[in-house]
Amino acid sequence: MIKEVKVFVPGHITGFFQIIQNENPLLKGSRGAGITLDEGVTTTCRIQDGSGRLDVTVNGKYDRFNTITKKSVDIISSRYNVNLENYDIEINHELKLKIGAGYGTSASFALGVSSALPSLLGIDITFKEAGEIAHLAEVSLSSGLGDVISEMYGGCVIRLKEGTPVNAVIDKIQITKPIYVITKTIGLLDTSTIIENPTHQMRINSSGSSLLNQLIKNPNLETFIKLSNKFSHSTQLLNGELEEIIQQLNEESIGASMAMLGNTAFALSYSPDTQVDDCIVTRLNTTGIKFLE
Repeated sequence: MIKEVKVFVPGHITGFFQIIQNENPLLKGSRGAGITLDEGVTTTCRIQDGSGRLDVTVNGKYDRFNTITKKSVDIISSRYNVNLENYDIEINHELKLKIGAGYGTSASFALGVSSALPSLLGIDITFKEAGEIAHLAEVSLSSGLGDVISEMYGGCVIRLKEGTPVNAVIDKIQITKPIYVITKTIGLLDTSTIIENPTHQMRINSSGSSLLNQLIKNPNLETFIKLSNKFSHSTQLLNGELEEIIQQLNEESIGASMAMLGNTAFALSYSPDTQVDDCIVTRLNTTGIKFLE
């Protein structure tokens, strides 16, 4: 008998952050702030009796490079001592966002799997335990440090303490009216090459900690986007082409900056209208994970 669970996980754009290293992966992560999007990843997990086959597809196409999904499955199997040789599992991720462009899609993949698959295997876990599995998958592959917990809860999330959702502490900027997020991607960026590089780590951490304190003192979207823009310059991660797009978006919005980490410009606006070509326009998500019929 085939069983199926479908879950939506919003995308997430980090505005600024600080890397917190720890030998214990449960305590490793980041502090900072970011926003979640109504665009994201819809993950469908299907399971039936079988011989241990795992098929992973993205938008219906086989994807042998989606290591975060396989890692999440392995963690579930190991953590809960489940023999997957008795099952055939199909996992499909549907998304419009570009992978590797600063939208937190690897966290969305992992969280989709950790939220949907355990119940199909007869495992009862809590909301935060599902997040912990996804966070461990992210940290082990150096594909992200703080996207998981933000995507779980939605909104403009301030990450006050690092680690898995069981250990971390977050707060939110209150969103009192509809906010649109306008993004434009000009290329991809490998997260691991940044967060594992000592020079980048030093620049990121020297800037990120002071900005977080400033946001806590004045917690609103205007402050968030202004500090994010400052971070993109002080870390020297911003290139000239992207800066030009950010300046265009900044003139017609609350403010604009660079997605961390990706060659993507993003702006917050009270209107969905933009004069910049080839943008993705979506609403700022405030609900987090959502199971679908």
